[in-house]
Amino acid sequence: MTIQEALAWGRAALAASPSPGLDARLLLAHILGVDHAYLVGHSQDTLPAAHQAAYAALVSRAQRHEPIPYLVGHAPFYGLDFLVSPAVLIPRPETEQLVEQALAWANTHRPGRIVDVGTGSGCIAITLARHLPQAQVIAIDLSSDALAIAQQNGARHAPGRVQFRHGSLLAPLHTPANLIIANLPYVTDAEWTLLDDGVKWYEPANALRGGPDGLTLVRQLLHQASAKLHPGGAIFLEIGWQQGLAAQQLAAASFPAGHIQCQPDFAGHDRFIIIQTDA
Repeated sequence: MTIQEALAWGRAALAASPSPGLDARLLLAHILGVDHAYLVGHSQDTLPAAHQAAYAALVSRAQRHEPIPYLVGHAPFYGLDFLVSPAVLIPRPETEQLVEQALAWANTHRPGRIVDVGTGSGCIAITLARHLPQAQVIAIDLSSDALAIAQQNGARHAPGRVQFRHGSLLAPLHTPANLIIANLPYVTDAEWTLLDDGVKWYEPANALRGGPDGLTLVRQLLHQASAKLHPGGAIFLEIGWQQGLAAQQLAAASFPAGHIQCQPDFAGHDRFIIIQTDA
């Protein structure tokens, strides 16, 4: 079997995927330890039997809805490649928008201390640290396994730039922050039953499920943040698409004098809550 034949077989086997050709290329490139250009340039090379077997095993797992990023061990985010495992949520494009909005605010306000709550793979904290070299960046997570992945990503992409702390929400933060950012679990109990199998079966439930209304941890975070945000600081949150009004009401309860906005994602759905306070 040649590389070209292996890709054709994988593409057919993964026909139920939204992107069977890409998935097949990612899996085979991972097995061979090469990039996509190599697959094109060596399409007529014979694939050794051991590599054929390893490739077939990964394709079989992908057919059972195991996410491709977990199978290959990494996922893209904001131009970087982040290590991922089933201990962390796979980074999403919506969260890139969250980072983009936070960077736009930070470039004019120059925050001295930034805190990423529920850091997971560390993609938010590390991206901010790379773009804001003057800021102290702290990444917090309750999961020790997630923090281990985040620390590896920090060593790869922003060595020495991010402090990683274990704990719940803002409990490990001992001095106020200028910018608090979080993509906390926000899937409601009702939505959980409707999620794709690849998400529900393989991604960490504790990084997805946000309680009956999806806002359990957002509610707790906002309550804590009222005492841990510097005057003139801001909070950026990612929320579920049906939570805009409820999240704004929670924000107003904790920050009655704050300037509160709900911003849409690229699909036009409510997705981000931004709270700005006066200095």
